[in-house]
Amino acid sequence: MFHKTKWLAATVASFTAVAAPAAWAETPADTLIMAWSIDDVISLDPAELFEFTAGEIAGNSYETLIGYDPMNVSDISGKVAESWEVSEDGKTLSFKIKEGRTFASGNPITAADAVYSLTRAVKMDMSPAFILTQFGFTADNVDQMIRQTGDYTFEFEMDQAYAPTLVLYCLTANVASVVDMKLVQENEVDGDFGYNWLKTGYAGSGPFTIREWRANEVVVMERNPNYSGDAPEMARVIYRHIPEPATQRILLEQGDIDIARDLGPDEITAMSSNPDLVVEDGVKGSIYYMGLNQKNENLAKPEVAEAMKWLVDYETIADTLMKGRVTVHQAFLPKGFLGVLEENPYSLNVEKAKELLAEAGLPDGFTVTMDTRNTPEITSLAEAIQGTMAQAGITLELIPGDGGQTLTKYRARSHDIYIGQWGPDYQDPHTNADTFARNPDNSDDAASKPLAWRNAWDIPEMTAKADAAVLEGDADKRAEMYIELQKEHQAVSPFVIMFQEIEVMAHRKNVSGFVIGPSFQDNSFANVTKD
Repeated sequence: MFHKTKWLAATVASFTAVAAPAAWAETPADTLIMAWSIDDVISLDPAELFEFTAGEIAGNSYETLIGYDPMNVSDISGKVAESWEVSEDGKTLSFKIKEGRTFASGNPITAADAVYSLTRAVKMDMSPAFILTQFGFTADNVDQMIRQTGDYTFEFEMDQAYAPTLVLYCLTANVASVVDMKLVQENEVDGDFGYNWLKTGYAGSGPFTIREWRANEVVVMERNPNYSGDAPEMARVIYRHIPEPATQRILLEQGDIDIARDLGPDEITAMSSNPDLVVEDGVKGSIYYMGLNQKNENLAKPEVAEAMKWLVDYETIADTLMKGRVTVHQAFLPKGFLGVLEENPYSLNVEKAKELLAEAGLPDGFTVTMDTRNTPEITSLAEAIQGTMAQAGITLELIPGDGGQTLTKYRARSHDIYIGQWGPDYQDPHTNADTFARNPDNSDDAASKPLAWRNAWDIPEMTAKADAAVLEGDADKRAEMYIELQKEHQAVSPFVIMFQEIEVMAHRKNVSGFVIGPSFQDNSFANVTKD
């Protein structure tokens, strides 16, 4: 559908050489080049992608039914949808699709595409499907519950009367991206919903198309000539997989890249004083945590989980290793969300941890493994925790791997401990309650697989509390319910929640217009310009 030019092929080839000598005084005027660790990309299919990098890529290449102002998330508006109405019983939303718009392929965007996209995600039942299936949809009933009523209208009928804002926020998630039904079906093989093609292909309507993805190497995006909004000034955007902060700094200073995305404290300090560069940051909803698999008999002991919460030197890590990139935060809801708990009761206390380990029958400690994404940031964080755990007799063996390897193992719940980040899928408190504090089915073949499931934490009572909170119509009462839920979770869960992220990037001073949003899918380069 899109034709590769000789220039593009040569450009990608030259930009992929990480340690090559500087060959450019500056990047092309119509091309934005970013250095980022992109090894977490597993798929480009909106029905499957669930990682930070892929979320950002999708956010700039697909359009969801609903959107919001990233600078004011309470300002909800339509993207593909023009308008909506809620039925009297609160169980059905009727949507009207904007007319006269097309996908990048030139195919018109209709209600059929929206219905197909949502039902496809439910039937495929990949990791993010729970965002939709929580409203009562199954592969068997979704065709009756999400139904087209006209060329540009459809109905979204749920099993209960959920808070309308919750439903709308869920429809801002990547999984609610509207895909080009005709194009996807043309690439369908043996009833796979076009999955094997769309995993590396593209069928959207956003400001940029996805031209190419080479795993752990490069992603190339191009301006969508059929985009209905203002045309981006950049003709193309290139992500280079460069996980080393020091290398990113060198390339940025040389002018070989426009933006550096993975910066440590040393790089941030050095770049802040460079007149040719600008350092920007923004608070993210993503949190750093450790998940303790309850299939491990030692980790399943409540005293062990509590001991580990006392074996992280939160303040020192935030002030040194991750200075400028995180703030200490120990509850599953990030700051900025309705009902957030901002109390941080834990600090490094080795003696208290030893007492708890003794109560658990492990006075001499034990040995356990932790899967660790091999980025400098996660590695240094893991090594710091390894050191403080050792003070209480816990031998923490780190198992490094790239983002795809560690996530695949984690999703199969075959880990002991997993250290990583989790970002909200939408801007409602249920997004994190649903994954950290809810597990409706703990069996290995469960349909819903939130983080509590990944860590084999069976919590029927807490699940019921989370379910009650999502149906509360009074915002103040609902906020209090989430505060109480977080307090209980903070005390008893097998999650060691540590920090909330501050995203930091540095760019050449001639680059402007990159929006750092509250989640990675909200990061936008559609309005980037170069002076």
